[in-house]
Amino acid sequence: MFKNFIKSVKLVFSNATILQRIAITLGILLVFKIGTFIPIPLVDHNLVTQLVSGNTFLEFLNQFSGGGLSNFSILALGISPYITSSIVIEMLQLVLPPLKELAEEGEVGKQKMNKIIRWFSVFLAFVQGLALLISIIGTNGEYLSLTALADVKGNIIWLYLYMATVITAGSCFTIWLADLITQYGVGNGSSLLIATGIISGIPAMMTGLVNKFLGENANAANIISYIVCILLYVLVIVGVVYLEATVRKIPVQYANRSGKSDSNIPIKLNSASVIPVIFASTILSLPLTVIGLMGYSSSSSEGWVSWMTEIFSTSKPIGIILYVVLIYCFSFFYSFMQISPEKIAENLQNSNAFVPSIRPGEETQNYVSRILFKVTLLGATYLTIVALIPIITSLIFDLNSSISIGGTGLLIVVGVAVETMKQIETDANEQTYSGFAD
Repeated sequence: MFKNFIKSVKLVFSNATILQRIAITLGILLVFKIGTFIPIPLVDHNLVTQLVSGNTFLEFLNQFSGGGLSNFSILALGISPYITSSIVIEMLQLVLPPLKELAEEGEVGKQKMNKIIRWFSVFLAFVQGLALLISIIGTNGEYLSLTALADVKGNIIWLYLYMATVITAGSCFTIWLADLITQYGVGNGSSLLIATGIISGIPAMMTGLVNKFLGENANAANIISYIVCILLYVLVIVGVVYLEATVRKIPVQYANRSGKSDSNIPIKLNSASVIPVIFASTILSLPLTVIGLMGYSSSSSEGWVSWMTEIFSTSKPIGIILYVVLIYCFSFFYSFMQISPEKIAENLQNSNAFVPSIRPGEETQNYVSRILFKVTLLGATYLTIVALIPIITSLIFDLNSSISIGGTGLLIVVGVAVETMKQIETDANEQTYSGFAD
């Protein structure tokens, strides 16, 4: 494995075109990171930073914006409106036949779908930006600077609309950067921007870990805890890398071919990727976020607040159980949406292909469904374990929310890194063969 890695690195560094595309990608990512430090005007950013650091859901969003939300920058939403729009439009294809027909029209239909996703992204960015401003700044402008409050003179709604427009423009700029990476760089631009935002928070997390165990309270027990946390972090990374590359191959034979065939249908262990964890985290975080923005804390003596905290907090037994149930539900839903056993059976039959010992048609469809169910069950279990590791470690080692061992962020970073490396290797090999042919 290590020899293959060295070989791949040599292949990449010997290809000038690939190196140029990598440099373009790094340059665009640098521009994105600089953008997360450009603040939205007229806001008291110190107060906003304190609010974000004490809210689970806002910290979750801040992780995906590369720190843009905590800085309350023009890129506060990052690429999230585009990702949300893509997922929503994809799900709407299941219930809206016109969208489904459009998606099946080939390249022309794909371009039209991209336009729909982009325009919906702009709409979502404005709505999310406005909601974010109202929830964070408050209806009375508690988090606005004194100069801004003096200028608006009660017409605060116009200030909200102005800042929401700025946030929307920042999201559009981020989408444009993602397109530039996809077109001129390496890998998927949207995925790389999300991964960059997460990676940029790792140094702060490691610093927090050092301050926690090796700071003023350093002793033998804390040093051992620090070493255990680091080793656990490395083990989780290795495990995620291995499991993300795991596939279940369904063998396929063709009626018009003689002899053995290496054809197969690969089904990834984690077909749903990190989407089930994101959806589950978002659903659980929203009620507590609303409670926090209403001025209540999780330790409030109000009965209904305590009841909501028990249900939706992932640090409570009921909240953890609900979190696990949601991950499993979304895993099965999204896996069967991404991989359709009916389409697979139909495509095999149209190609004069079949699964050995399985009749074509409905029997093949049922067979693929059973395989997909078993693989998804294992994949959902794997996702659940990785998602629960940060919760368990925070309870054992008393870590704050800024220190996360495992979890959604790690899944995204590893998945993006693996896919990007595969694309770089593929592009390098294609250009090598092309040059040899010339």
